Amino acid sequence: MSNGLEPIVIVMIEDDEGHARLIEKNIRRAGVTNAMVPFTTGLKALSYLLGPDASGKVHAGKHLLILLDLNLPDMIGIDILARLRESEHLRHVMVIVLTTTDDPAEIRRCYDLGANAYVAKPMQYDKFVDAIQQLGMFLSVVTVPEVS
Repeated sequence: MSNGLEPIVIVMIEDDEGHARLIEKNIRRAGVTNAMVPFTTGLKALSYLLGPDASGKVHAGKHLLILLDLNLPDMIGIDILARLRESEHLRHVMVIVLTTTDDPAEIRRCYDLGANAYVAKPMQYDKFVDAIQQLGMFLSVVTVPEVS
């Protein structure tokens, strides 16, 4: 997965290690070889994404794709999404929400805050595997548009 310039880095924010392994395995199975930076807490992910000055400038000009779980142990993913969209340097990064929450109001809120896609993680293992395999196929063909 590349935009023709530098490779896209996938930032996965997922606290369930089993889900994280399954997500990465199926993304790799779909042929996506991009670097993946995993986080199990929102605070660590925000620290990485926003950088030391909390502006996101550390990632200015870089191409990121964020896989975001909403239910994290230290904060809710919606707060992370809001912080990303407040940053002039990160407001256009692609964010795919991956969560067990399928509440229509929650889904709408994510899209209102600028999520690019929302994938509900089915509670049944087989359905979850299918959803992640489809995500992997999606990521193998997607490109991130240039933002000027």
